Amino acid sequence: MTDPRAPADHARAFWLREPGAGEIRPAALPAPHPEDVLVRTVRSGVSRGTEALVFRGGVPPDQYAAMRAPFQEGDFPGPVKYGYLSVGVVEQGPDELRGRTVFCLYPHQTAYVVPAAAVTVVPDGVPSGRAVLAGAVETAVNALWDAAPLLGDRVAVVGAGTVGCCVARLLRGIPGVEATLVDVDPGRADVAAALEVGFALPADAPDGRDLVVHASATSAGLQRSLELLAPEGVVVDLSWYGDDEVRLALGGAFHAGRLTIRSSQVGTVSPARRSSRTSADRLRLALELLRDDAFDALLTGRSRFDELPEVMPRLADGSLPALCHTIVYDEESDHV
Repeated sequence: MTDPRAPADHARAFWLREPGAGEIRPAALPAPHPEDVLVRTVRSGVSRGTEALVFRGGVPPDQYAAMRAPFQEGDFPGPVKYGYLSVGVVEQGPDELRGRTVFCLYPHQTAYVVPAAAVTVVPDGVPSGRAVLAGAVETAVNALWDAAPLLGDRVAVVGAGTVGCCVARLLRGIPGVEATLVDVDPGRADVAAALEVGFALPADAPDGRDLVVHASATSAGLQRSLELLAPEGVVVDLSWYGDDEVRLALGGAFHAGRLTIRSSQVGTVSPARRSSRTSADRLRLALELLRDDAFDALLTGRSRFDELPEVMPRLADGSLPALCHTIVYDEESDHV
C-alpha cells in the first residue's frame, strides 16, 4: 500500500473519471499564502446520498451549477473531484490554527491548501472520525430550523440514512417530542435504539403526525410521509432526487387534509435564521452538537484511502451497506 503522506508540495486525490469509475490521481499543492492553511487529512466521509448520486452520474444537467461543491475540480458528469466531508490537522497556517484538528468542505485528498476561513476547528471532545458527520448534522440543523417542531409534537422521520438519523437524534432533545424513525430496513431498528428514538417499518408507522421529515429520496417514502400526517400537517422534504422522477398520488387526503410539502436544503441558511446566523455559525453549532457520542452509531464502515476506487462503486450500488462510511488516511488516524 502506498503511504498517503506525501511531500509538502504534493498530495493524492480521488477523482470520478466517468460515471461508475473512480481513480486516485496526484495533486500539486500550491505554496500557502499567509492567510492560508495546509491541512493534512486524517479522515473523510462519503455522503451516501449526494456522493453516490454523483458517482452514478445522476446529476441533471440543469443542476450542474447548483450541485458544485466548494472545492470541486472538473465538471459533471466527469472527470470531477467531488466531496465535502474532510477532517485534518493544520500543518501550516496562522498560529491559532497550527496543530488544530479542523473540518473542511473538501473532496477526498491526502492534503490540501485552502483559505483559513474555509476550515472550522473541531471542538475538544469530538473525535476525528465523528467529526466527518458535521455535514450531515449541519443539514439536520437547517432542516429543523425550516421545520420548526413544537414542544410535544409527534414527528416521523422517513428514511433512516445518515441525515434522517441525525434529524431524529436532534429531535429527541426537544421536550415532549415523540420521534419515530421509519425505514424499509428492519436493521435500522438497532440504530434507532442507539439514538434513543422509536423505530417502525413503513407499514407499521404511527399516523396522525404533526410533522414528517422525509429523507428517503424515494417516491414511496414521500407518499408514505403524506399518509402519516395529521390534518394540516407538514412534510419537510430533505431528499435530493437527482434525475429520478417523483410520482405521487394526491387524490386522497392531500387536499381534504390541507397537507403541505416543503423543501429544505442546506445550500443556504434557513429563512427562519438567515437574519441572525451565517453558514459558519451553523457549521460551528453542528460540530458542538457532535460532542454527543450517540452519533457514533452512524459510523458503520471504514476503508483506507487507497481503497476508494474499489469502495465507491459498492457504496453507490448498495452492495456495501453503510450509514456514514469513513476513509482513513494513515496508520495514526486509524485510532482517532
